[in-house]
Amino acid sequence: MNYADIKEFDVANGTGIRVSLFVSGCNHHCKGCFNEVAWDFNYGKVFTKADADRILESLKPDYIQGLSLLGGEPLEYGNQQGLLPLLRRFDEMYPDKNVWCYTGFDFERDIQEKMMVMWPETRELISYIDILVDGKFEEDLKDLSLRFRGSSNQRIIDVKKSLVEGKTVLWNQEGNIK
Repeated sequence: MNYADIKEFDVANGTGIRVSLFVSGCNHHCKGCFNEVAWDFNYGKVFTKADADRILESLKPDYIQGLSLLGGEPLEYGNQQGLLPLLRRFDEMYPDKNVWCYTGFDFERDIQEKMMVMWPETRELISYIDILVDGKFEEDLKDLSLRFRGSSNQRIIDVKKSLVEGKTVLWNQEGNIK
């Protein structure tokens, strides 16, 4: 897996101050994408254990609320395999911090009905994610007033509650997560 960028003090991609990993590779190719350069799976640098160590070290301060995964597309199959070792370590080291993931895939149709059935990696990866922002960016639905999303078709899903309740539960922005 390659990555385009690591931001150690990100306040735009989830609640609080976060560490964000922008993976490379995306097949959605949304018109008006903010990170078109990261569509290429070979863009950026190879993600190494040293990069994972740097991310995990950056998450140590109490004021860092969690990790955000963006792209490119974190849920492309190859990227899932690259992210799993990081998320396993994150889950062990930071049980009180949360993971946000941004994907162009639809939670029910693509992730639950297809990917989680086809690939055991998806099922495990999803188990580590607290909040999922799903749906392709749609330029004609772009809305700069939306919090944590680019277009009005995108949803902010509380993954943990959704898995427990067996139905999609939208994130209550007034509520707290981990």
